Amino acid sequence: MTVPARVSQKNPRALTPLAESIARLNLDTDIRFGTQPSDWTICSDLLSEPTKFDLWRKDLAEWLVEQYGESDDRATAGYIMGWYLHVPGYLAGLLFHTARRVPTLKPSDTAFRIAGDGRPHPDGMAILSDEFACLPDDPASNHPAATVVPSEAALAALLRARYASHAAQFVASFGQVVRFGRRQLWAAATDMLEYGPWAAGRVCGDENAGVTEAALILPEKLEPFVSASTLHLTDEGWKRKRNSCCFHYVLPDAEPCTACPRTCS
Repeated sequence: MTVPARVSQKNPRALTPLAESIARLNLDTDIRFGTQPSDWTICSDLLSEPTKFDLWRKDLAEWLVEQYGESDDRATAGYIMGWYLHVPGYLAGLLFHTARRVPTLKPSDTAFRIAGDGRPHPDGMAILSDEFACLPDDPASNHPAATVVPSEAALAALLRARYASHAAQFVASFGQVVRFGRRQLWAAATDMLEYGPWAAGRVCGDENAGVTEAALILPEKLEPFVSASTLHLTDEGWKRKRNSCCFHYVLPDAEPCTACPRTCS
């Protein structure tokens, strides 16, 4: 169900529970609820026409040429693979971390905006449906849009399943227009599922909690994902072992990403 933010007739400022959760966020990234302007992309619209990824890659290639003097098909595919999967992964991680709520994460219920100037990355994300899962003690557990699950482990498992469903549709669509195999695509999906709660913890001031939540969501290697959470504490802070590669390193004079699986031992 895709709906705009519902407004109470008695109290015009009263939003649905999921909209309230999003309204309480105070982040640099633009996170929204409800129907968005026409310059936003609904994920299902993109996935239903895989050739639209080619247009996105073309814009990215032009930006890479401006920055590095040339582009590379592997880099445009790798960048967009990570950028797209970050949308459902980060939305899920944020709402799990801040409210112990899990949106549907369906492609028809998620949207993003591509930056209009400079690097064409998603600079805004939106949840379009008021349906959510929550714990029994959630103050909105009796709301018509709520699905109650018995425990945090069950909520994490539902998040993982909903993200996997969205990621499977991405793998099927994006796989038609890139040369990456299913293993590489699911490796990226694994990385972004782990990164979502970790990033949420960092931006909200409790990185340790984000790490714990990543381990709760990915406690072991569970199909179709390629690994459990790899986050571990080092002398330099929390680090992880990346499963996928964005191919940034193939660009002229580009420094490899931290923990790049292709250049780091």
